Amino acid sequence: MIVPMKKIAVIVQAKDSGATIEALRSLGVLHVEHQEVPQGKDITALREDIATIERALAVLSEAETRQRPLSLPAREIEDWRFTARHIIELHKRLDQLQEYSKAIINNIVQWQDWGDFEPQKITALEEKNIFIKFYQIPAKEIAALPLPQGATLKKISVKAGVVNCIIIARKKLSLPYREIGLPKMGLTQMRAKLAEDSKVMEWLREDICRHIAYRESLMQVKSSLVKELEYARVLNGMGRLETIAYLAGYVPYDRVELITATANKERWGITVTDPSEEDSVPTLIRNPRWISIISPVFEVIEVVPGYRELDISLWFLVFFSVFFGILIGDAGYGAIFFMLTLAAQLRLGKRIKQKSVFALFYILSACAVIWGVLSGTFFGQEWLPQWVRPVIPALRNDRSVQGFCFLLGAVHLSIAHFWRGMIKFPSLKTLADLGWAFILWGAYFLARLLILADAYPAFANWLFIAGGTLVIFFTNPSRNLLKGISSGIGNLLLNLVGNFTDIVSYIRLFAVGLATVAVADTFNKMALDIGYSSFLTGLFSSLILLLGHGLNILLGPMAILVHGVRLNVLEFCNHLDIKWSGFSYNPLREHTGAVPDIERS
Repeated sequence: MIVPMKKIAVIVQAKDSGATIEALRSLGVLHVEHQEVPQGKDITALREDIATIERALAVLSEAETRQRPLSLPAREIEDWRFTARHIIELHKRLDQLQEYSKAIINNIVQWQDWGDFEPQKITALEEKNIFIKFYQIPAKEIAALPLPQGATLKKISVKAGVVNCIIIARKKLSLPYREIGLPKMGLTQMRAKLAEDSKVMEWLREDICRHIAYRESLMQVKSSLVKELEYARVLNGMGRLETIAYLAGYVPYDRVELITATANKERWGITVTDPSEEDSVPTLIRNPRWISIISPVFEVIEVVPGYRELDISLWFLVFFSVFFGILIGDAGYGAIFFMLTLAAQLRLGKRIKQKSVFALFYILSACAVIWGVLSGTFFGQEWLPQWVRPVIPALRNDRSVQGFCFLLGAVHLSIAHFWRGMIKFPSLKTLADLGWAFILWGAYFLARLLILADAYPAFANWLFIAGGTLVIFFTNPSRNLLKGISSGIGNLLLNLVGNFTDIVSYIRLFAVGLATVAVADTFNKMALDIGYSSFLTGLFSSLILLLGHGLNILLGPMAILVHGVRLNVLEFCNHLDIKWSGFSYNPLREHTGAVPDIERS
């Protein structure tokens, strides 16, 4: 649920501003709303320092990822600015040398067909009136080439019908062919410079890796600077009136006593009010732990409901799990996801603070296993028809699965309207949402008729009639009957077709699940056609199976993010009128990072 907030204003003497901020920071419950735009030299300097450390940490992370770091113990930093800037300069120099080396390699490739020479000596010959020009001339035109008197042509090499040649003359000349300008150095010098730069780049990489020992210290410095920046922003963002300073913010309703008790102790002036409609209130979601396991998905897609919107965590968890099972649709893949989750927990469990992500993946993997068992799908369907039987044979029938997807969509979207209607109760607007629920079920039967060619029940027409009537009369009930009806008609016309297409959109679950099984069956058939009659054919068949099923396993999570998330965040939330317009509750506290568990439990 979204936790109700109280708006709090704290009034103190200006000279006590710093102490007040420190006291509020120690409480860790006030989400500060700046009264003035935080600005000043101290804020600018702190931001620059943090940006410097972040660039240095990014360089170290990249070095650790791309190559094996040196095994060095963590070290304390004496001068973090010098160390961070040194790391950045090392990276800049490495980048410059890498770009320069690419240019040298390109020059070597270009000039290796011309042979080795010293450009400086060729340039020096011009002082003695000996001019040497480099040309690329089509081979078929060489014989008829009109050379100036006294000029000599020498072929160096031929490539793709083009002759690399030099023309030697006693005076400057110009031919209507492509002239190649002299390089700055010869091939021997280029290769020597490339080898020298390679050694320098290797030394730079090793030096960067040696600085990985400072990463923990740099992160501590960054944390300290972030804390200082937060303090400076709050201090500079306080409202001021002569010798009085004040700040305001938002506190969960059940944490107000912490601030009021401190205010009485410190003799602050304080007001506690309910947020107004104009206030921009942060969102704090607090659910039981078994529902909170879905929170990592919201963090990945970076969406937060508005303070006055609804928390869909429960329904998101339920239907996202079902969608995962259908989209993956294979007990074998589900078992692999389960084992990968177990392996990740055993290896990384101590490093990851948010343990709920493992519980979420266990549930999702179990849903894929359950759907695979019910449909008789284990690494595909066709390769084990004699040994694997579906628990529910209808799930092997395309029309039955499509019909189930439509039913799932009708139930999912109906929940949204029933929920929204309950919130509006006892207003007559509740009846409009009931009307939309009727229309959704009419659209369900219409989808079965148009797509599955099922019989269309007669009562489905009454669903449209009853639903449309409720929407028209109760979308915006008003004393002005004509105005209310016109508003309802407009709402009906705008959204009627959308309800049908939303129901039909749930067929994506069937389509993606079918594609997953089809890919698995195709690779299984290819492997079985080759067989295992010899070591070579067995090896080739195994590689085909590994490639095909590996591709499915890699693409599966992408399908979940595209389709499973979409049906919840777009279709369901559109019917629930959730705009995802919020921002997270982020209180002033001692330690930066996630909201403490006490606020999320």
